[in-house]
Amino acid sequence: MPLPRPTARKLNHHRTIDCRGYERDDGLWDIEGRLTDTKAYTWFNRTGSPDLPAGVPAHDMWIRLTIDLDMTIHECVAVTDNSPYKLCGDITAKFAQLKGHRIARGWTRGLKDIIGSAHGCTHQWELLGRIAAVAYQSTNNARQAKRKHQPGEMPRTFNTCHMYTEKSDETLRRWPELYTGSKIRDQLPKVS
Repeated sequence: MPLPRPTARKLNHHRTIDCRGYERDDGLWDIEGRLTDTKAYTWFNRTGSPDLPAGVPAHDMWIRLTIDLDMTIHECVAVTDNSPYKLCGDITAKFAQLKGHRIARGWTRGLKDIIGSAHGCTHQWELLGRIAAVAYQSTNNARQAKRKHQPGEMPRTFNTCHMYTEKSDETLRRWPELYTGSKIRDQLPKVS
């Protein structure tokens, strides 16, 4: 269902983030993302940069993470094709320092001093977070096939979303031993 009909308006800014996950022939995975920002008007007087016509990307940035199924980064490449300032792209080489880091819950906290805030680029930082989410989605089936679930082990997705809380129907279906809601456990079939 789309959003409700808006009040009359005109487009001012358009940001697109496109992320894709690829399984490589060598057993690794490439997770790529691209962020673009365009304006619906000509952006004049850009402090030492030429005017930017409407529709031409003010930001056009890419990141590729190459990872394994343990979510360890084997390579990170960042590229800035367009940016508001001539020197924006100078920071992209720092992304190679992500090699050896592992994508896990809270992983970006450890990266702040490498490529976050004043050590990096706000837009590529945002893109990196989206790429990490796509890395999990892209590799999920392969990681599940590789991983052996241990009895009593807490599922990784438990309490990460309202669908996986201790009182949700989905928890009752998937992990009845963790369910604490009021429904009778035998009401819903267990998902295997």
